[in-house]
Amino acid sequence: MPQHHDHTSHDHTSHDHTSHGHAPHDHTHVDFADMLPLLVQEAELYAPAYVEAAAWLREVRPGAELVVDAGSGPGVISCLLADAFPAARVVAVDVAGSLLAEARARAERLGVADRFSTVEAELADGLGFLDYPADLVWASRSLHHVGDQRAALAGFAEGLAPGGVLALLEGGLPSRFLPRDFGIGRPGLQARVDAAQEEWFARMRADLPGAVTEPEDWPALLTAAGLRHTATRTFLLDLPAPLSDEARAFVVSSLTRRRDGLAEALDADDVATLDRLVDPDDKASVHHRPDAFLLTAMTVHVGVKPA
Repeated sequence: MPQHHDHTSHDHTSHDHTSHGHAPHDHTHVDFADMLPLLVQEAELYAPAYVEAAAWLREVRPGAELVVDAGSGPGVISCLLADAFPAARVVAVDVAGSLLAEARARAERLGVADRFSTVEAELADGLGFLDYPADLVWASRSLHHVGDQRAALAGFAEGLAPGGVLALLEGGLPSRFLPRDFGIGRPGLQARVDAAQEEWFARMRADLPGAVTEPEDWPALLTAAGLRHTATRTFLLDLPAPLSDEARAFVVSSLTRRRDGLAEALDADDVATLDRLVDPDDKASVHHRPDAFLLTAMTVHVGVKPA
């Protein structure tokens, strides 16, 4: 079975994302190790949707013996997969060693370390480090941090056992935290933040090593990788107002990171509104607002390797 390996890597992969899987900086390099607290905070809060997805995948691929979390980040979902597949060995793969250390510590705390291992590697290199083909590969918002996504999918497919499943979480809907008009600033703030995020994301993709422009028709790309696209399903996370303390803290973290990363792309009034929203001393901030909520949707595409 796979053991922990160290590789020199340049891509940063993680599945725990804000909007596109990360909250952006004012440049296109993403340091996921620096994002560790936010990654854990988000994945734990989104756990109900991930548990639902894992239960669905257990129906799609019952009896899986080797499960790979490709772009595992700090291992929150890796451990959820270990719960969903109690007879499986789970391998968490990421380029950030510090995140994998967190994943191993989490597996130890949750009592699944005896069937949990990590591999430090670039997803662009495929799954050649595996000693056995995988029954399930989970790739959650990690593929889009690889320059040539088509080639990476082919590498994932090659690492699957006959009848094995690739579950690709890409797309869905941006998160929403507040009503369109929440009483301060110009209505529609989140839509403008989304537009700035999309521009940042396009630059991030273009700056990746070996970047290839690819239409995001994920079922077609799964088919091109030699897999049979069998299903697409979207999982909803709906946390209505009033938010729990944990959910409210996550909204604050998310808006703070957006404000810090996208300020240059937003007009001064929107930046001022974001400043108010994250200021704990402002009664109009999300620290205190009764109308703050969390609503998002995550889409999973499934491809099966022909037997």
